Amino acid sequence: MIMKVRGVPEELQILRALNNRKSFTHQEKTKYLNAEKGYDGECKFDEWLAPLLNGKIVLNDLLLDYNHTIFQIDSLLLTSEKIILFEVKNSEGDYYVEGDGWYSLKGKEINNPLHQLHRNTVLLRGLLRKIGFKIPIDPRLIFMNPEFQLYQTPLDPPIIFPSQLNRFKAEMKKERSYVNDHMTKIAKHLLKLHLDKNPNTRLPQYNYDELRKGVSCKSCNAMYERFSKSFFLCSSCGVQEEYEPAISRSVYDYELLFPDKKITMNTMHDWCGQVVSKKTIQKYLTKEYHLVSSGRSSYYIKS
Repeated sequence: MIMKVRGVPEELQILRALNNRKSFTHQEKTKYLNAEKGYDGECKFDEWLAPLLNGKIVLNDLLLDYNHTIFQIDSLLLTSEKIILFEVKNSEGDYYVEGDGWYSLKGKEINNPLHQLHRNTVLLRGLLRKIGFKIPIDPRLIFMNPEFQLYQTPLDPPIIFPSQLNRFKAEMKKERSYVNDHMTKIAKHLLKLHLDKNPNTRLPQYNYDELRKGVSCKSCNAMYERFSKSFFLCSSCGVQEEYEPAISRSVYDYELLFPDKKITMNTMHDWCGQVVSKKTIQKYLTKEYHLVSSGRSSYYIKS
């Protein structure tokens, strides 16, 4: 049973919106691509885990605070005997372990994900104890990308490599579990403690004037440059899309990037690159939003 589904993280949504409209620095582009890759790995993990949910509770993408320390958990699997804490990675390439460090074959040190797994385990155990629950935690670092290889791995680490996924799934299928009141209470408590926003998130700096204006293609994300009476036509990939869903996507991006700014017809006309008429923009806003009339400063709010 899934009690918290995985959605696209707000940070990734913002990076996606900016990627269409801003020239990223190398560091910003790397951050964006890593975010996409990480989310893709988590979605693959969800598919892998789906056949194993009978008698268990899943909480995905939890953001928690224990003693003023914020930590994020990719997935928790609650069984009648324990909690399995999954740290999901979608890394690819060849790496090796030397002492307590992890390195690429070129010798570049990377963050040791076992440290993060241990940190999250300690914090979760402390949080559960604080709210009155005591249950064993089984931490697992799971690699989803078949192109990942780690050399010189210590014996018996809490790691599931791509080549071990089927074997680990078979082992989990043998474990009996049933949803009980204790599991449900733990899950509900953790859901109440989940934070909607991470105050430690660092995003690229941006302002309205520097961002590209227009409506992006639903398929390849290029800005639409051609349109017919009722369709956008993408010059890059050839896809066509009706006005309404494309405009809706652009307005959503604006709300995401500028949550404190008001939505007006003129602003949305400019934001969409003036590629469609103000009448078309107004028709969409009138349908999906509520007009707050205030003379020249009229604006729209979500219905």
